[in-house]
Amino acid sequence: MFEPENLRDWVGLAVVDPTGDKIGTLESIYFDTSSDVPSFAAVQVGILGRTRLVFVPLDGALVAPKHLKVQFDKKLAKEAPSIETDGELEAQREQELFAYYRLPYTLGTGGERRLGRR
Repeated sequence: MFEPENLRDWVGLAVVDPTGDKIGTLESIYFDTSSDVPSFAAVQVGILGRTRLVFVPLDGALVAPKHLKVQFDKKLAKEAPSIETDGELEAQREQELFAYYRLPYTLGTGGERRLGRR
């Protein structure tokens, strides 16, 4: 795994799938608000002028000097729920994101949203 205190160093790294195919570039990290654990990478994909951010789970991810390797296929990641590069992940879309990757989703104990951006 990786140490979350180095997050700022990861922004701008290539994000690759298990075979080394580049998915896109790391834009930010979303943390689980209840555990403060890094949960999803927001990855910039697309071509100049038509970019968006897709979300890829960080379970099993590995950081190397020049890339972040995730455990999900490039095609699956590129078809994941996305937002505009200057947009925000809305609370109601969190459940859709977790369902897409077949991950369990629960609200926080007080009903608060599950993911927070850093």
